[in-house]
Amino acid sequence: MITVKINLITLIAAGALLTGCATGQSGITLDTVGPVPARLTTARSGNGVLVVYSAYKVNADFNRPDPYRPEYSDYKICTATGKLLQYVHNNSGTILQDPASVELPPGEYRVKARANGYGIVVVPVVVERRQTTVVHLEGGGAWPDGSVFNQANAVRLPDGQVAGWRAAGEHFSDVKK
Repeated sequence: MITVKINLITLIAAGALLTGCATGQSGITLDTVGPVPARLTTARSGNGVLVVYSAYKVNADFNRPDPYRPEYSDYKICTATGKLLQYVHNNSGTILQDPASVELPPGEYRVKARANGYGIVVVPVVVERRQTTVVHLEGGGAWPDGSVFNQANAVRLPDGQVAGWRAAGEHFSDVKK
């Protein structure tokens, strides 16, 4: 009897680990987000930067200097095939408590993060050399040049909020559902 319980627990744990970044709790997978046009990074040679404005955490962290200031929720970065690559504590560590800037080699990735009003979503992203890819999932993200978004260049959440710039070219064609 104990062996059956241990096998069942092992099977459930293995299933949870194997799902990695395959789908979000809400079942939403957005279109592929690419770098912000003409926004170069200070990344080391050959790398790009990923910045994810995930939904805010719901509980105050009283160990921080300002526990009442909103903090972005943590997220996962996976390979294009769904294998977990990195867990990101989404805080820059500065007084402004901006989201973390993650330096990555150029390539295609999947971000599994909390989106305001949608739960966990999957966002395919493209990171390009010396460029910044920005994803807004916090709801009402501020885009300094928001007027240039249209149906062809914006990736949007179901409510119409802009989540990011559409990646140029075909990406994730063989793994996207």
